[in-house]
Amino acid sequence: MSDSLVLQNVQRTYRTEAGELPVLRDINLTLRAGEIVALVAPSGAGKSTLLHLAGLLEQPDAGTVSILGRDAGALPDTDRTAIRRDSIGFVYQFHHLLGEFSAIENVILPQLIAGKSRRDAAARARTLLTAFGLADRENHLPGKLSGGEQQRVAISRALANAPAVLLADEPTGNLDVATAAIVFDELLSVVRTQSVAALIATHNPDLAARMDRTITLRDGKIVPYA
Repeated sequence: MSDSLVLQNVQRTYRTEAGELPVLRDINLTLRAGEIVALVAPSGAGKSTLLHLAGLLEQPDAGTVSILGRDAGALPDTDRTAIRRDSIGFVYQFHHLLGEFSAIENVILPQLIAGKSRRDAAARARTLLTAFGLADRENHLPGKLSGGEQQRVAISRALANAPAVLLADEPTGNLDVATAAIVFDELLSVVRTQSVAALIATHNPDLAARMDRTITLRDGKIVPYA
């Protein structure tokens, strides 16, 4: 398997009125294509900061963040934006779907922004929605979908441009236990079949146990979860 995401010696410190607040120290992490990794850590440990750095939403104070072998930290903002659009997918605890657009339109839109034809975008959207069990719900507005269905659409949207890396922050946190397990089953299947490298922040130990490995943050560093 090839390396899709590599963080090397990454550091991040926030400047506050009270002084400097080190959040991440000497972070080293490699995600390979088709690998799904659980990130389990208490609130305030730096999970969101780590996801933001991996997703190129923030820049590290030191170290490198590489996507598909390309050091993104050395690139101008326009190139970083293009990498986020084309190579990184984001899923959050709340679905953030556009309420005035149908399920399939929500999955089509990011592809149109990336320059795909509407025909190709619609075909890709239908493939993903079908994989997530939504073939008969594609024309429904988000308000007419259940919470589990809305999150399936959100995950489909995140995967629409066939990203190399998927970053998810509590993607099943708003779902009941049974629905969360079903959505995760579908997510795991798509990650495997499409060779996506996935980093999933979760507080659900049952879901974490089903991933390839589990990591945590301790004193600003990544260590195996035990």
